[in-house]
Amino acid sequence: FTGQQVLGLVENQSDWYLGNLWKNHRPWPALGRGYNTGVILLLLDKLRKMKWEQMWRLTAERELMGMLSTSLADQDIFNAVIKQNPFLVYQLPCFWNVQLSDHTRSEQCYRDVSDLKVIHWNSPKKLRVKNKHVEFFRNLYLTFLEYDGNLLRRELFGCPSEADVNSENLQKQLSELDEDDLCYEFRRERFTVHRTHLYFLHYEYEPTSDNTDVTLVAQLSMDRLQMLEAICKHWEGPISLALYLSDAEAQQFLRYAQGSEVLMSRHNVAYHIVYKEGQFYPVNLLRNVAMKHVGTPYMFLSDIDFLPMYGLYEYLRKSVIQLDLASTKKAMIVPAFETLRYRLSFPKSKAELLSMLDMGTLFTFRYHVWTKGHAPTNFAKWRTATTPYRVEWEADFEPYVVVRRDCPEYDRRFVGFGWNKVAHIMELDAQEYEFIVLPNAYMIHMPHAPSFDITKFRSNKQYRICLKTLKEEFQQDMSRRYGFAALKYLTAENNS
Repeated sequence: FTGQQVLGLVENQSDWYLGNLWKNHRPWPALGRGYNTGVILLLLDKLRKMKWEQMWRLTAERELMGMLSTSLADQDIFNAVIKQNPFLVYQLPCFWNVQLSDHTRSEQCYRDVSDLKVIHWNSPKKLRVKNKHVEFFRNLYLTFLEYDGNLLRRELFGCPSEADVNSENLQKQLSELDEDDLCYEFRRERFTVHRTHLYFLHYEYEPTSDNTDVTLVAQLSMDRLQMLEAICKHWEGPISLALYLSDAEAQQFLRYAQGSEVLMSRHNVAYHIVYKEGQFYPVNLLRNVAMKHVGTPYMFLSDIDFLPMYGLYEYLRKSVIQLDLASTKKAMIVPAFETLRYRLSFPKSKAELLSMLDMGTLFTFRYHVWTKGHAPTNFAKWRTATTPYRVEWEADFEPYVVVRRDCPEYDRRFVGFGWNKVAHIMELDAQEYEFIVLPNAYMIHMPHAPSFDITKFRSNKQYRICLKTLKEEFQQDMSRRYGFAALKYLTAENNS
């Protein structure tokens, strides 16, 4: 920029500002063909000194008296200012903003398509624009959508990057791991730094005045996407979700969400995308991401395959007051059931659920394969219970709980399948949380194909050995952290 130049812009590549596109077409004033604001260079310090804000506002207000509105938003105002002050503009070469609008003249900008810098689909028709290179541009765009963003984290040739303290610490931690350890891949996973896009879609949340609000927390991958609409119909409160996706899957999710009336009508669902990296599903990292961005005092730690009973949101808020969660360390248990039927007439009440249990259309969760996970909930007592009741921790207990937002995080060493929730419940118990079962709450697990990680666990002996090793190390860490009180976890494990 020289002299008083403060704006760098590419000339408009259609006849819009010439005003000859149709009869009575009346554009805002512009210098010649005008300029396109899809790409702008701004010299901010000079703009501030010349009182830019007053400058554009005066121009806009004057033009609006005759034009009444803008057709092209900010672009019209920029052009009106430039018409009066041509000295402000440095004209950028056209390949920095190749405009594929209707009536585009962008082809006059280049001989071939080899050295273009920025492609701009500035037509409402987007990829269906008329241009002889349209297929080339379209393929370029689609390739970009499929691009693996992790490639951009590698050091690029000719682009030396400054030393980063965090990445140096990470390298140090990784170098301390033994690469010959058969569980090296598991250990390495807890140090993996994932790219994360918080609040991927618009999120709005108004805190409630009574401080009883509860956020449902869950995590998922692409193969569980179909559960989202159903959960939204069962739970009207806020939701915090961590989605584990590749860059291409994030684009698919975007199209899926925008095509769903149910999801688009809900603004209190926070979607946080954690991008894929490494060979394991980082289940506890995902849970932690979803938990960290809860804006309510309480959270319901659930899983994406469960449908909460109708009315659970309101029931939990009442229970929060009844059990004084604000000033006591309690974990309220929502009893978990399951169906093996893909089409289930969802029970509207506890009485209806009990009759479905008796008929064999519902079962207590994991009754057939892992009874210990939920046995301490004491389903026999729950059947007739009318008031909340306390239960004691037992080995392998992994209920779904409602806790305060300040509860401990999940342990990141557990990835894929196995022990990820068990370890968290054990830590709650070590921190002296009381486990209270809610007598009129329930959630139902819906059937689905087994996950990739459970298949690995079942078929790979080394996977099971490593999980056992990590379990033992976790229990030793618990002993160091909580002392004598943590001894019961080792003895319980030996007896189970």
